[in-house]
Amino acid sequence: MVRGMTAIRKATAAGAGALAERAIWRAEINETIRLAAPMALTQLGQISMMTTDLMLLGRLGDKVVAAAALAHTVLFVGFTLGMGFMQAVAPLAAQAFGARQPRMVRRALRVGLWAALLLGVPLSFGQFWSETLLIAVGQAPEAAALAARYSAGLAWCLVPSYIFLALRNFMSAVNRPEPALWITLAAIPANGLLAYALIYGALGLPRLELLGAGLATTLVSIGMCLAALWIAAARPPFKKYRVLGRCWRPDWPLMGRLIAVGAPISGAFLLEFGVFAAAALVMGTLGTTALAAHQIALQTAAVLFMVPFGVALAATVRVGQAAGRQDAAGARRAGFAAILLGALFMTGMTIIIVLARSYIPLLFLGADTTDAAATVALAGTLLVVGASFFIADGTQTVAAGALRGLNDTRMPLLFAAVSFWGVAFTGGLWLAFRLELGAVGVWIGLSVGLIVYAALLVWRFQRLTGRGYLPALAA
Repeated sequence: MVRGMTAIRKATAAGAGALAERAIWRAEINETIRLAAPMALTQLGQISMMTTDLMLLGRLGDKVVAAAALAHTVLFVGFTLGMGFMQAVAPLAAQAFGARQPRMVRRALRVGLWAALLLGVPLSFGQFWSETLLIAVGQAPEAAALAARYSAGLAWCLVPSYIFLALRNFMSAVNRPEPALWITLAAIPANGLLAYALIYGALGLPRLELLGAGLATTLVSIGMCLAALWIAAARPPFKKYRVLGRCWRPDWPLMGRLIAVGAPISGAFLLEFGVFAAAALVMGTLGTTALAAHQIALQTAAVLFMVPFGVALAATVRVGQAAGRQDAAGARRAGFAAILLGALFMTGMTIIIVLARSYIPLLFLGADTTDAAATVALAGTLLVVGASFFIADGTQTVAAGALRGLNDTRMPLLFAAVSFWGVAFTGGLWLAFRLELGAVGVWIGLSVGLIVYAALLVWRFQRLTGRGYLPALAA
């Protein structure tokens, strides 16, 4: 009888423990979704502004659209060089928030703002050399000259964009990502109206075409930056952090920590961007149809990527906060909950894409485009081949975000070099030309490279958290 009662008590305790564990995981997933949703919507809003600019410029002709694409490429390289340092604000501020060190939260943002200026100013001047750079990499002088006109207007958007990104990461680190979303939603129509007016000379403004589109982006970026600064400095709950307090004083010890965490993030982003740019060049050698199909499939992936990227930002914050309160189990749970969310979302979207593979290309081409049938067919094939691509891409970006919450960015940089260039690019070339699979071979290579990268990142996170690793908090 006694043994029976003991067994019942043990079974009851085990059941209660299992229920409690499920409740903890459910709460973690809910918190991650709450953080990730506004972050993902903010990313989608920013992509929509770029898309609006391209649609408005498209009415000026194909040459203008091509020049805008070249200018965006130059801008994106410059932006990516500094993006990692702005992203590093999130784990440093989140760890300080988790440790209940509000002064350190402020310091993390402050070094991010300093980095925005120190990196953004020289990179902004670099935009004025876009024509020389584009000609040096083999672009036609006419296209390079048009792109330079756009770059002249875009040049000064880097510093305010960096500052906005640093402030957005600070807000997310203290569990309040919504203001960045509201600012972005307000900026979308403002950008569209201002771009239209400056491109075509409406509302009493001069007709500046490409230069006007660039100026509109810069002016809207400045407005977003000022709005975020005002909210962070004057509105609760951010006001208590006194984010602009003694902002003129450099914090070199913490700046060194920001560089150590942020530089590898920028490096990994550049390696990823580089391999996709190289893949586009390879597609160009395979013909116009291959290049167009590749761009359609890649743009589809880019739009989908914004959601797991938002989940990745949430993963950085949740893991960082757990690390700050020295909760190793919580950090592990936060990371794997986010990875699961990212993978599930991309799996669901991949099923939809595969089913709609014959219709998605028509959104980009239209049914009456010359040679549309061949491009639509190839793009549809690439979207099917990319099924594993999409899922692996979502998984890798969330896993990388979770590792950033632990300040672990150097090994992911090494993984990126091996996966993107050792596997994706080399394998894609071999499949495309040696096995004569063409564009499909390039995409198989990219898919395999992303799978390898995702597997390495998940393994790294599992290994670190499995042994209870937590980063040392900044002093």
